[in-house]
Amino acid sequence: MYQPHPRRKFSIHIAIMLACAGLAACETGSTVAPPPEPGVLEATRNGPAGAAEGSCWGRTVSPAVIETVTEQVQLQPAKVNPDGSIAKPPVYKTETRQEIVKARVDNWFETPCPDVLTPEFNKSLQRALQARSYYHGPITGEMDAATRRAVQRYQSQRGPDSGVLALKTARDLGLIAVPRPES
Repeated sequence: MYQPHPRRKFSIHIAIMLACAGLAACETGSTVAPPPEPGVLEATRNGPAGAAEGSCWGRTVSPAVIETVTEQVQLQPAKVNPDGSIAKPPVYKTETRQEIVKARVDNWFETPCPDVLTPEFNKSLQRALQARSYYHGPITGEMDAATRRAVQRYQSQRGPDSGVLALKTARDLGLIAVPRPES
């Protein structure tokens, strides 16, 4: 009977695993990914209920906290003899269920509207983040992935933890005027 060399046996297993992984990565249908939720990846005018007309919003999502609860449920009580001894022990069943401990929360925050995010504004944003050592790429004026990551790193310490630029952050960076208090 043929016995493969141990190293060859390992190589065959690796080849089979890689082939399976390749097949698993193939698309089996022409499903289209659902569009991103409004406000999560870019600003939206579809903000929270009661948002001011014409304002733009971003959103982070705090996921629900779910707990698995396991408990014993009595199906039949114990049968007790007249002398107090147990004739038949009780019958229990183990039930496991999941409970929502804390519901999902949408955390809305006001953002500059897309018409404000011009290439010149984005260049100023990149320079402001670069001056604070959050952005290390070229000044392109594009709201690209590197700029969004820098925005998220900056905001994660101050809130919100999002790659969508918050209006508060734009004001903190000196990119948008802070409204004067009414006298």
